Amino acid sequence: MFDFRNSGLVLAVLSATGLTSTSTAWAQSVYDDRSSQTLLISPEGDILDYVPEAGEVFISRDRMGRTVLVDRMGNLVATEIPAESYYPPRQRGGNAGLPGVDDPYAEAEQQPRGWDDDVTTASIPDAAPNDGLPQDGLPQDMSYGGPDLPAPADTAPTRMVTPEIPVKSDLSRLEITALQVFLDREGVSPGVIDGKMGQNVNKAIVAWEQMTGETLDPNNADDILERLRLSGGLAIKSYTISAGDAAGPFVASIPDDYAHKAQLPAMSYTSTVEMLAERFHMDEAYLRELNPGVDFSIPGTIIKVVEPGPAKKGNVARIVANKGLKQVFAYGEDGSLIAAYPASIGSSDTPSPSGTVTIERIALDPGYTYNPKVNFQQGNNTQILQIPPGPNGPVGTVWLALSKPTYGIHGTPEPSKIGRTQSHGCIRLTNWDATELAKMVKAGVTVEFVE
Repeated sequence: MFDFRNSGLVLAVLSATGLTSTSTAWAQSVYDDRSSQTLLISPEGDILDYVPEAGEVFISRDRMGRTVLVDRMGNLVATEIPAESYYPPRQRGGNAGLPGVDDPYAEAEQQPRGWDDDVTTASIPDAAPNDGLPQDGLPQDMSYGGPDLPAPADTAPTRMVTPEIPVKSDLSRLEITALQVFLDREGVSPGVIDGKMGQNVNKAIVAWEQMTGETLDPNNADDILERLRLSGGLAIKSYTISAGDAAGPFVASIPDDYAHKAQLPAMSYTSTVEMLAERFHMDEAYLRELNPGVDFSIPGTIIKVVEPGPAKKGNVARIVANKGLKQVFAYGEDGSLIAAYPASIGSSDTPSPSGTVTIERIALDPGYTYNPKVNFQQGNNTQILQIPPGPNGPVGTVWLALSKPTYGIHGTPEPSKIGRTQSHGCIRLTNWDATELAKMVKAGVTVEFVE
C-alpha cells in the first residue's frame, strides 16, 4: 500500500513526475463523466460522493499500480478502481446499469408466480385502504430487501438539475459542516452531514433560497457562522456518551437471510457509533473522523458531534416528490415551503407513480412482512416472515402509506445513499427526515409526483 505519512516526500515525488496541477484538472474532467467505468473509493471503502476540485488533490500511484488521489497533506482521499471490481458478480437476471458492469442494485429475477393476483412489485405492497388497519399498523411487503438488497441504479443518463455551486478550493471540511448544519436547522435537509459539498447540499441551498427569498453564499464562512449563531449556536458541540447510549440495545449484526432477521428481537442499531451518527444526522465515518481513536462504547467518553437543532414543525398540506431533482418538498396550507429533503425516488426500470395521490396512514417504527409470493424469492425462504421493527429494518423508522397501492414514503437503514441511488418506486428519506415529515402530516395530505 502507498505510504501517505510523509507528505513532503509525496509532494516532491508528485512535482517531479508532473502529477500536480495538470493532474487535478484531469481528475476533474474524468470523474465528472457519469458514464465512467471506474469508481473513486474512499479509505473507508465507500464510493466517493463528490468530484474533487482542481487544486484539492494530486494524482499518483500506489504500490499496486492503482491511481490514487491524495490531498496536500499527503492523506489518501480516494483510490480509483474498475467499477466491475467493486460490484459483486451478478447472481440473478436483469440488465446491468453500466455496460459490462454487474449492477448490485438489480432486481431479483422474477420466478413463476403460479397465482392470479396482479401484484405491483415496484415497492411495498400495502393493505387495502378500507381494511381497518389502525394508524400504527404495519406495512406489508417490499420488493427489495432493504439493506442487503438495495434499490437498482438508474440506467438513464444523469440529468444535472441544480447548478454546480462554485466553492473555494480552500473551504475546509468544518466550514462545509457548518453550512450543512445551518441548512439542516432551517428544514432544508442536506442528507447526512459529512463535511463534503455535493448535489444534496446544492439542492438544499437552492431550496433555502426559494423558501426565504434570500441568497446564500457557501463561500462566506463568516456569514454562515453568524447565521448558525442566530439559529442555535456553533455547528459542533461536545457530547458525553451516557450509560444508556452504551447499553443499547444493539444487535451484533444485521443478517442477510430474512429468516434470521425474523429471529432478532428488533432490527436495532449494531453499535453506539451507528446510533449516535443517526441521532446527530451524521455520516458514521465522519463521526469517527471527528473522534479519532475514541471507543464509543465507554460511558462518560466526551466526543464531538454536530448540533442539527430541533426538528422542523408545521402543518404540511401538500407534498411534491420531484423525480428529476430526487428531492421532496413539503408545503403549508398557505403554499409556503416548509421543508425539503433529498430522496431516492424510483428508477428508469421501476418508476414511481405519476400524478397525485394521498397519504392514507402513518406508521412509526413499522415492522415488515416478507411474503415470497409478493416479494422476490430471498434465499431459501418460502414462508411468510414477520421482521421486527427497528432503524435497520427494510423501511427504517417510518412508513407513510400512499393511496396508490404498494407505494409509500419511508425511512432507510442506509442514509448515506439517499439522493445518490434509486428506489423501486417508493420515496426513501433518511430516518430522521422521514420522522420529521411524518410528524407534520396527516392522512389525506396530497403527494404529487413531478418530473
